[in-house]
Amino acid sequence: QVHVVESGGGLVQPGGSLRLSCAATRMWFTIDDMGWYRQAPGNQRELVAEITRGGRTNYADSVKGRFTISRENAKNTVHLQMNMLKPEDTAIYYCNAKSGYPVKDYWGQGTQVTVSL
Repeated sequence: QVHVVESGGGLVQPGGSLRLSCAATRMWFTIDDMGWYRQAPGNQRELVAEITRGGRTNYADSVKGRFTISRENAKNTVHLQMNMLKPEDTAIYYCNAKSGYPVKDYWGQGTQVTVSL
């Protein structure tokens, strides 16, 4: 079992910044890819950004140039720096960690990000 805990989030004005953090723990097994997804009301959950243990990253087109994902392998933590936030970034953000063979997905409880005046 992998335990995933998120922190950060909140209310910010358009153009502002927020930083999300996530820590994943699992006894005896390596945490592989980690990432962030989001889900707005009425929408499906979508990938925001992901990062491999080797540091290779992938971003949704809508956040490229504004969001940066990073991780610390020794601590199994991943961060999402969100700059130039827009109202359409408003959603619940979920941390994802992949681990095991076959690979399984593990999710955090979600953290609310609201971009509004």
